Amino acid sequence: MAEIVQQRIEDRIPELEQLERVGLFTKKEVKATALEYKLHRLIVNKEDFIAYIQYEINVLELVKKRRAHIHYQFKREEIEFPIIHRINSIFRRATNKWKDDVQLWLSHVAFCKKWATKGQISKVFSAMLAIHPDKPALWIMAAKNELEDRNSSESARHLFLRALRFHPENKKVYQEYFRMELLHCEKLRKQKKELEMAEMDLGEYEFSAEILSGKLAEVVYRDATGKIKEAEFVISLLNTAAIFDFTKELQDSILQDLQTNYTEESLTWDFMAKRELEAPGAGEELQTAKGRASDINRREERCCQVYEEGVTSLNIEPMWTCYVTFCLERLKRKTNVQELKENRQQRLLGVLQRAHNFSLLKENYYKNWLQVLLSSGDAEGAASVATAATERYRQSVSVWSLSLQTLMQLGSGDMARLFQDALTHVNPKESLPLWQLQVQWSTANQSPEETEAVFKRGLLSAVAAVAMEMKQRYLDWSYSSGGYKKSRKTFTSLQENRPLSKAFFTRMIEIEKEQETPKMNNLRDYYERALQEFIESHTNHWSGKNALVT
Repeated sequence: MAEIVQQRIEDRIPELEQLERVGLFTKKEVKATALEYKLHRLIVNKEDFIAYIQYEINVLELVKKRRAHIHYQFKREEIEFPIIHRINSIFRRATNKWKDDVQLWLSHVAFCKKWATKGQISKVFSAMLAIHPDKPALWIMAAKNELEDRNSSESARHLFLRALRFHPENKKVYQEYFRMELLHCEKLRKQKKELEMAEMDLGEYEFSAEILSGKLAEVVYRDATGKIKEAEFVISLLNTAAIFDFTKELQDSILQDLQTNYTEESLTWDFMAKRELEAPGAGEELQTAKGRASDINRREERCCQVYEEGVTSLNIEPMWTCYVTFCLERLKRKTNVQELKENRQQRLLGVLQRAHNFSLLKENYYKNWLQVLLSSGDAEGAASVATAATERYRQSVSVWSLSLQTLMQLGSGDMARLFQDALTHVNPKESLPLWQLQVQWSTANQSPEETEAVFKRGLLSAVAAVAMEMKQRYLDWSYSSGGYKKSRKTFTSLQENRPLSKAFFTRMIEIEKEQETPKMNNLRDYYERALQEFIESHTNHWSGKNALVT
């Protein structure tokens, strides 16, 4: 081992001598060699390789700074190049030993991008892909490197084709391959234009009209959509094509394909509808705020016409969800033109009502519906929707909570019966929010006897979380409505009624402390009873008790 290390150290002598000779390093700085020995121990750690690599990179960075400081830019072949070569060698030794560590490979790529030659990066990618052909992201990264850093469309295309052999139905690979062919086409068009502007003879250059029009990208598109038949994927390719100004024919082809083959997907209708917003408007009208609002309203109406075709052709929940989402987004847009705002609101309310009538309105949209009705002052409509929502989603705690809160706010409906209805239909394990809401309503609207009856029903719940929460709230209510004596009586009656929470005992202790003259015997009893119930956390309780006694 020592001979190998010694040989590698001796190999460094010329560069170290140069560093010292030209004044970039001092004599003391060129003597660090301990890291090389670590790489030849019987048991080698990955961390040793990483530390050595980082050390050498730090040397490179220091050389760069020293060069800038003393304005010395010569002998790079004798100083930096050997260090870069050595770092590449250490990286290769490390990746050969830990082939599965993708991050180690990517660190080598990052180093090559900053310090090494472009050819070296290609070699690293080639070695990495031989070990990790199952990772599409690495193929894409390698292809992008060939296209963007090495300016080689041919190599990038070759890598994408190889990637598709391993991942024949990978969306991301196809998307990037499609984009690459369009970038290649754009580059050729720019080259041709520059040559024509320079009035140079194009005879020795081959610019195929088909390639310049994006036919290679179209081939990729046909191959991709032959394997991946999803509207979302087709739309992603169409959006990519739309970035380039020479792809109108290709875009029209993709659009025709979308309208012909993907009308069974709601995303197609959603995309086609939103395209109407981009349609050109009348120039004269756009001069005034009212004219602009009128133009926007017409565009939105055209969008809605497409959505109407969609829900007629595809009467399913995702289709109505797209329609409702669009109307909501438009309503949220700020406008100073009241007529446009009212049109948007009426349009949304109409769509929500129809989706509900078909039982195809998602439960989260009932909240938006109620908010619009309440903000417009339609109390009767809000009460009607709140009731309808609970009939549509009878087992949903969130829908019941929303509807009950709305009806409480409006002061309409037989709330006692509705709470009973809600607790009958929802899963008891999820019912805690409804119990909390009922206590809130009962405390504010019912007699003390009726409120106490609500608490006692809650205490009987088989769900531990509900029973414990109701005990604590019962204790709080007893104190606020009947004072200290009533709260102590409630505590005494419940302290043996399991399950119990620490908050229940803590609240009683707080109530006792709030009195003018807290009774030490009572406090001691509360602490001891809590310790008896929760012996596993006795340290915290006793520390609190000792602090009180002190």
